[in-house]
Order: sequence, then C-alpha cells, then structure tokens
Amino acid sequence: MPEFDYKKELAKVPHEPGVYRYFDATGEVIYVGKAKDLRNRVSSYFTNSKGHDRKTLRLVSQIRKIEFTIVHTEFDALLLENQLIKRYQPKFNILLRDDKTYPFVCVTNEHFPRVITTRRIDRKLGTFYGPFANLKPMYTVLDMFSQLFTIRTCNYNLAPENIEAGKYKVCLEYHIGNCKGPCEGRQAEADYNKDIEQVHHILKGNLKPAQDHFRNRMVEAANDLAFEQAQQYKDKMDVLQRFQSKSTVVNPKIADADVFSIASDETAAYINFMKVINGTIVQAHTVEVKKKLDEADADLLAMLIIEFREQYGSQSKEIISNIPLDVDLKAEVTIPQIGDKKKLLDMSLKNVLYFRRERQDRAAAEATANASKKDRVLIKLKQDLQLKTLPNRIECFDNSNIQGTNPVSAMVCFIGGKPANKEYRHFSIKTVIGPNDFASMHEVVTRRYTRVLEEQTDMPDLIVIDGGKGQLSAACDALKALGLYGKVPIIGIAKRLEEIYFPEDNLPLYIDKKSESLKLIQRIRDEAHRFAITYHRDKRSRNSLISELENVEGIGKKTAAKLLKHFKGVKKIKEASIDEVAEVVGKDRAVKLKQYFETIEQ
Repeated sequence: MPEFDYKKELAKVPHEPGVYRYFDATGEVIYVGKAKDLRNRVSSYFTNSKGHDRKTLRLVSQIRKIEFTIVHTEFDALLLENQLIKRYQPKFNILLRDDKTYPFVCVTNEHFPRVITTRRIDRKLGTFYGPFANLKPMYTVLDMFSQLFTIRTCNYNLAPENIEAGKYKVCLEYHIGNCKGPCEGRQAEADYNKDIEQVHHILKGNLKPAQDHFRNRMVEAANDLAFEQAQQYKDKMDVLQRFQSKSTVVNPKIADADVFSIASDETAAYINFMKVINGTIVQAHTVEVKKKLDEADADLLAMLIIEFREQYGSQSKEIISNIPLDVDLKAEVTIPQIGDKKKLLDMSLKNVLYFRRERQDRAAAEATANASKKDRVLIKLKQDLQLKTLPNRIECFDNSNIQGTNPVSAMVCFIGGKPANKEYRHFSIKTVIGPNDFASMHEVVTRRYTRVLEEQTDMPDLIVIDGGKGQLSAACDALKALGLYGKVPIIGIAKRLEEIYFPEDNLPLYIDKKSESLKLIQRIRDEAHRFAITYHRDKRSRNSLISELENVEGIGKKTAAKLLKHFKGVKKIKEASIDEVAEVVGKDRAVKLKQYFETIEQ
C-alpha cells in the first residue's frame, strides 16, 4: 500500500453527516465511526494529536486509508455504524456482536403457529421476542401460556391438505386437555389464531387485550348459563392478574418508554436497559462494554441504545436517560428530575451500579486468585488501605535510643513484599538533642526524601512510620515542607494494639489480626526496629571503644575513629604490629598504643 498522505485524503472528505472507516496497511478495517460533519471529525484525529490519549495515537499511527459513506441524517449514521461494526469487528471499536447467547421466544409463521424458544434468530421463521437475559421470567411466561391457551407442542406440518388427508392422529396432549386436536381438524384455524393473537399481546407486554378477551368469554358463558366454563375463564383471568402483580409495575400512567443508564470507569462502561410498557417493566438487561479508545459516555450510550432497541424490537417514543444525548434517536430523550420517571431512572442506575461493583469485585477476586502469594498480599494491602496503586515499594522508619543516649533512626525498604537490603539506610540524629522521637522522625524523613528528590531515585508507593499519631504527624510535616504530602501515601502503626493511623484521621483502622496484609506491615515494622536497634548497639559499642582508645596519650576522638575504621576493632589493633599501626597514626602514637595495651594486660 502506498505511503499515507492524510492531507490529500482529508481534501476528499465532505462536510456531511456519515460514517467513516479506517484501514491499516493490510487493508483491514481497524475503526468505524460516525459524525455530523465527516470532514471535521476525521481531521480531528490528525490535527489534534496533543489532545489524544495513547490508544488513539496508536490508532492514528496505523491508518493507511480512509473510506466514508454519506447519509441523510445522524440517526442513519448511527444505524450504519452499528451494522458495519458488527460486520467488520474492528479492533479499535467496542464490539457489538449479535446476541446469540440469550434465548428468544418465537411465535412461528405457519399454520397453527407454535410458541418455541430458540437461540438462533431467523426472521423468516416467525416473530421473535426477547432476548431474555434472565431465563426465569421466560419460563414463567411459557408456563402461563400453557395454563391460558391450548397451543400445540408438536412439529407437524398442519397445512389444510395434510389435515384433510388424515396424515396425523391426536396425541396424549389432546387426551389430557392441553390441545384441541387441530391435527385431525377438531379445532378451526381461526379459533386457534385468536389464542395466538393474545400470545402476541402478552409477549409485547400488553396484558389488557388478553384480560378483555377472557372477560368477554366469561360473560358470554355466564349468559349461556355455562357456569363451569365461565369459572374456567375467570381462573384464566386470575392467572393473568397474578402474573401482572409479579411484574414490576412502576405507574400505569407512564406510557411506553425505554430507560437507559450508564456508569463507567477507565476501562469499561456499564449500561442498564429497562423496557417499560403500560407502566410495567417487561424487560431488563445490563451489559459491560470494554473500552478500546477513550470513548465518551454519550457516544457509547447512543450506540447501545440503537443496539438494544433493535434487539428488543422497541418502538417507544420516549427514552429516559441519566445523561444528555446530543443525537437524534427518533424518540424524545428526557432526564427526569422528580416524579415516577425519576424513580424509574434511579432503579436503572441502582442496577447498573450494582452490576459494576459486582464485575469489579469479580475481576479483583480473579486477579487475586491468579496472582502469586506475593502479589496477593500486595493486592490485599492495597484494598485494606484503599491505595490507588499497588504498594510495590514500601519504606519504613523507626527511631532507637536508650535513656536518651546515642539516638539513631533507620529506614528499611521492601520491594515486591521482600526486603531489599541494599536500600536500607541508617541515620545518626544531628539536629535533635535528647530523646525526642517526634523531632527525630521529622529530621530523618526530611533528610531521606530531600536526597531522593535531589538524586531523582525511586519514590516509595507507601511510607510506614513505626509509631502513633505523634510520629506520623511529624513525618507528615516533613513531607509538607518538601511538597510531597498527598503525593505519597503514608501511615503510622502503633505498637500496642497494632492500630493503623492515617494523616488527619483521629480514628485508627483495625485490620484483621490474621490478615496477610497486616502481617506484612508488622514484618516491615519489626525489620525496621531490628535494623535500628542493631545500629544503636553498634554505635554505643563504637563510642565505648573510642572512649577506651582516648585513654592513650596523644589519641583523641578523630584518631580513635580512624583506627577503628581501618582495623575494624580493638582486638585487631592489639594484634597488629607497630609498623602496621604506624602507617595509620604515626610511629610515636603506635609505640604509645602498644605500651598501653601491654600495661592493661599485665
């Protein structure tokens, strides 16, 4: 395929409503879209690249050919777009597949029509009602038909010539009263079709004609003194009444309407549809649509309205929605604010939000089930602390001092739920005099993240402070001074009851003591405490050794520290020769050191 010149292609696109198609280098359709103005819409893909997200930029990079079809109205464009997406299944479009997974009820086009269920749609076969996303209402309707009407269940070809030829004999259904024997000509086709007419009304959600039909027959039978038959018709009316009472009746004053509501997140949209006929909800269906590009809710909902109304054969003149739609859908679109229509919309929204939460919880559960133990713990920790991102890198701070001597702090780092020893850091407190945990915490957090900012190293996904509200508050003040507060999640863990504290929240969070996420926080806290204590002991030991070496004439703190750094301990200094010591501190001091050790050993 020749090199794509989008400016040359755009010159061919008119300022008319229509549908456009993008092709890649292999000639495959990769995107189908609609527009009120084809030229403006198509050019926006190529001239506004800064406003596009990553997925749209990837789409544009693959376009090698543009085709378009002009239509009369935007509604025609919606219909054509729907058909082309189903035909080509472009990889950058949300996929609108013909719904073959849900069953339909079909009233067949034949002599003495049958009422059957099928998942295969062939409009030549008969009139289809559905789809039924929930099977229970469908079987409830079919069971009602068996109580109300005598509809045949055989699949004989009951053409007049076959009946006259006597090809068929009545079966058990006739003898038990479920069929009137049309196969032997015992029921006229016109009489049979009166029942079928009522079946059509009921499947359309209109029960009144069927109720009137049985009421009239009941009155006629009563007038003819056929009271037993009149009672049978009354029983059928009661069946219809019970069925109607089980249906969700909103308000009989509400005319036919289609209710749509949408809720979405970054990756998917969730749409609920409810079909209302004579104030009764006769169909309800909720779907999830995976986003391919950063589609707007209004565009997705308009597309799904066309899809659902086609699937369910809806001709309602009113569409109730929770968002405005700037498109002609051949029906009045309303967003009710009060009244029964608002209650109807709230019901739809409640369903769609529940469906979204259920799907998200299921996805989270599947992700947790498929993850390794390490990932499961981090996912659980993310959920427990309500973090926005997975806490892959966690840094924990702890202070250590005994009776105010040698105050130190330590930071440990866990990456992927495991200790990253090379990332551990010790801090000798420089600006705080005496045992002041709050001030010490403020100092070390400031020093740590000042250096991270200067060196542009990895920032943690979670900061843990070993301590309660006081230490946490001091750490938060340090982050505020650095402009990091609110950008990095931070918590404090109090030792006594293992309470988790959040900034600016007086009430702690109590995580289940058996929870893997709490055990991870405890493990990180205990490792920070161990590391701080070890450093504190080393520092005290080092200070005592320095004090011992200061007993030698001519050796001060700096010289003592220099010796310890070189020989790694007093024992090694004792074992070293005078020449080895002299290389570090000079001949005179080396001799005095040797004399001192000889003196204290005697």
